[in-house]
Amino acid sequence: MKKIILILGFIAVLSIPKVNATEYRTAFGVRGGFYSGLTLKHFMSGMDALEIVAATHHRGILLAGMYQRHAQAFDVPGLNWYFGGGGHLGFYDRRYSPWFGSHQTGNLSTLGVIGVVGIEYKIEEIPVTVGVDVTPAFNLIGHTGFWINSGLVLRYTFN
Repeated sequence: MKKIILILGFIAVLSIPKVNATEYRTAFGVRGGFYSGLTLKHFMSGMDALEIVAATHHRGILLAGMYQRHAQAFDVPGLNWYFGGGGHLGFYDRRYSPWFGSHQTGNLSTLGVIGVVGIEYKIEEIPVTVGVDVTPAFNLIGHTGFWINSGLVLRYTFN
């Protein structure tokens, strides 16, 4: 059953219409949410982008890299939804991590996988995008476990 679901999901991804889903090439901005920081998104094609995030998270640092697939949403020019995934790496002080008590000391590093589902709008009159997303993640090394985040993203776009 898992193989059938995987195959159907793969077919669904490939069946997304091949249109130019974006109106910009590169964007740099800020992200606010459970982890907040800087974000850089670069389109390799009209639909495929890479995003890099460097953010603070529980008084630590989170680095994430994600591949994203975009498509126009609701037939609205400039409005795109996207999904994708990648990996993340985190560096924390145990005293400030919610996974451990404040009496524990030392550093903690995490490594894991991260997904993303979101929607963004490219404002036509100015070179800015506004978006919201949800990023579920699973730590494979360090404190293992599942966590989920949502955030608001504001970026300046370059052509």
